[in-house]
Amino acid sequence: MLVPDDPVFFATFQSLEEPLLRHLYRLHAAGLDCDDGRILSDAYDSWVQVLLRLPGWPEGHAHRTEPAPDERAGYVLYGTHGDPLPSLYPIEVTAVELGHLTACLDLFAARDRALPALPGQPAVPWVAEQPERDRGLADVFRRVLQVLLLPPPRRLLAAVRHVVLTGAKGSMTLPADQEREYRRFCEDIVTILSSGDAFAHRSHWALYF
Repeated sequence: MLVPDDPVFFATFQSLEEPLLRHLYRLHAAGLDCDDGRILSDAYDSWVQVLLRLPGWPEGHAHRTEPAPDERAGYVLYGTHGDPLPSLYPIEVTAVELGHLTACLDLFAARDRALPALPGQPAVPWVAEQPERDRGLADVFRRVLQVLLLPPPRRLLAAVRHVVLTGAKGSMTLPADQEREYRRFCEDIVTILSSGDAFAHRSHWALYF
């Protein structure tokens, strides 16, 4: 997988922490030991593992277990004409981690679908007190997963992987064909994260070009 050094993606990914922890706390406080709790717990554990691999993760975090991408290879990415571009980094996300995150997305999506039909008392105990800030949580979760699952261009992935994993320092300039692939790939990321809001889409795209 390729992820950009993109503050919008990082902030969107990090925003999942609070609702995951809040719902886990509700289940724990209610003394519930159920499938939903295990799904949420597994998803949170996988979320943490992916977070630790993302570019932009704070260097001094107490739970960090590996160097940040910038430390592994602090390279600067340039386009064909010398314009600086947001760097891309390869990260490994296991099938198990993706499975946990997908199961959690399915859980939140099913809960959202059920909410309008709830007559009074929720059918699922941890859905009681549905705060307004949880509206759209499944959509945010879906956008994050779509970015993680977005297939990167193979040649671009190989070139970036070589720079990052070999520890090469300095800069990398994309040839014209790979810059076109880069633009299409990053445009897909911007569309996934910011579609539905024209201003957000323009502002996000301005981070790249």
